[in-house]
Parts: sequence; structure tokens; C-alpha cells
Amino acid sequence: MSIELSTVGAAVRARREALGLSQTQLAHLSGLSRQTLSGLESGKLRDLGFNRVAELLRVVGLNSPTPNKNARSEKNGLWMAAKSASVSYRHELDPATLARMLTTGQMPEQYVAHMAHLFDEAPISVIVMAVEEAAQQNHVPPKKVWRNVSALAKRLNSSRKMVLA
Repeated sequence: MSIELSTVGAAVRARREALGLSQTQLAHLSGLSRQTLSGLESGKLRDLGFNRVAELLRVVGLNSPTPNKNARSEKNGLWMAAKSASVSYRHELDPATLARMLTTGQMPEQYVAHMAHLFDEAPISVIVMAVEEAAQQNHVPPKKVWRNVSALAKRLNSSRKMVLA
């Protein structure tokens, strides 16, 4: 089964916008250049390797070969992110607290290590899911949540602070 790259580009653009991400942000998160992402979204890109397309689709939560977000809706990103953040700590970070931190940008001191671990170690797709769910649950634009993620990553001096910017 084959799928047109222009179809993938349109689906990626729609998801990127729904997630409140700029092309530059999504390029960082997926390991592509902004120019490549722009070409894909505009339908001007003629070739992109399967692995690169698959990684991009994974990051934004789309299935392949026909991009859609059905698989994403079956996952609980905040729960997965909170569990990832709590893996090495006695006190767990719960999904509601994580959502509150992501939507407000406020981080209680007892969760500094949890958030540092989340930003440095969790799969990017899990962070993207958590941002999307936090925005939906708290009725804020995803773009605002991404600004908070960027600020928190910088505050924590995350190794991914440039990727999460």
C-alpha cells in the first residue's frame, strides 16, 4: 500500500496546528529541518525516507499508512508522562498535578527532579501527548502549554531545552 507524501504533509500540518506547535518546534521534536517540514506540509517535497516519515507521524500521534489520530485517542498521555517522570522517585507525580504544572508553568519544588527526568528521558511522543491532553483538560491553547514547557525546560537546564523550545 502506498500513500502520497502530500497527504502525509496535510495531515502533519493539521496535527501540528492542533498541537499548537510552530514548524520550527515540530522540526526540533522530530529531528527534521524546518525547510524539510515546510516542504512536506506544502506538498513541494518529493521524497522523504520511510523512517523519517514514521518518526514524524509518531511524534504528532498519527498512524500510518493512513495518517489519523485514532491510536493517540486510545492512550493516556498525562498518565504515561507522570509514570515516566516518577520512575526513580518514592513520591509519584500524579497526572492532574502534571497537567496543572504544564498549563500554569508553576512547578512545586518537590517535583523538580520529576520534571527534569520527564524532559530529559521520556520519549518525545509522550511529552507531546501530555501537552495535548493538559491543554484539552484545562481549556487552554496548546501553544500556551508549549511556552510553559519551554520555560520549565530552560529553568531546569534540561538537556532537551533547545528541542522543547
